[in-house]
Amino acid sequence: MNISMTSVNRKRLLLLGGIPLLLFSLLLSLFGGAGSLSLADLLGALRNPQDAGSSMLVLRYARLPRALAGLLSGAALSASGLLLQEALSNDLASPGIIGINAGAGFFTLLAILAVPGSSGLRVAAAFLGAGLAAALVLGISHLAGSARFTILLTGVAVSSLFTAGINTITSFFPETAPDKAAFTIGGLQNISTLQLTYAFPPILIGILAALLLAPRIDLLRLGDEAAYGVGLNPRVLRAAAILLATLLASAAVTLSGLISFVGLIIPNIIRRRTDGIFPQILFCALYGASFLILCDTAARSLFYPYELPVGLLLSFLGCPFFLVVLVRRKRRIKL
Repeated sequence: MNISMTSVNRKRLLLLGGIPLLLFSLLLSLFGGAGSLSLADLLGALRNPQDAGSSMLVLRYARLPRALAGLLSGAALSASGLLLQEALSNDLASPGIIGINAGAGFFTLLAILAVPGSSGLRVAAAFLGAGLAAALVLGISHLAGSARFTILLTGVAVSSLFTAGINTITSFFPETAPDKAAFTIGGLQNISTLQLTYAFPPILIGILAALLLAPRIDLLRLGDEAAYGVGLNPRVLRAAAILLATLLASAAVTLSGLISFVGLIIPNIIRRRTDGIFPQILFCALYGASFLILCDTAARSLFYPYELPVGLLLSFLGCPFFLVVLVRRKRRIKL
């Protein structure tokens, strides 16, 4: 009973802390940071839209799409990382590390080359590229004879291959990614309403489907025998989880480029704070969105008037975090 109540209390605290944090991060992104807009500017713009001037334009066409892109991308990447970690039984797995993001980015640029104005085609191409990258990583790891221990190395190799393709395209056809740094490192600049419109449905579908699948994914923690015992195929469950992770990550790439480490940091923190896949998916989406929005606000404000791609800041945070998780994992294996 005490253990159960402690778990319930943790979930309540995470929920009560996560919702205000998300609201705060959204308000800070809209009205805070360098070149901040005041609430008075917004109220004045709403009262007199014809006299709104630059404040309303900045809010409507720059700040709001950027905040929404951070919300969607952060939620999608965090949920994707959690699904990958559960499916692969590896807390170092994430869409950026095992090459899914790079595959999605490469095929996104191919779609831009083929049909420059089609945002819908970009989402479909990103999903195809992410799926191909995941298939390559899993297939090569399986051939190597130890999928769990070789998957990270295979992911690095596949990611490098697709990144080379990305660099080749942007070198010969720079118009495919006008802001190469923002795309290859990850950034939320120049987000259009059309991009949000096409990215929102797959992210919503991916998270809802993951929540529906959550009770079955929970069985994977008990071993394959537990899944077989209730008539479920663990291979099919893992494939479904990886497919949903691929869908979420590919949609995020079309918005934010090749952002890394969100899908590593947040799931590892959430998994240590609460149990159960269903609440973990919800909390990953909630805190992942807040985390990315806050990092983006910091990245555009720290060196104002210069703006850093948020992916650069995340790399400074994510690399030490990756090493810490790696060392802890090594110690657990020895024990």
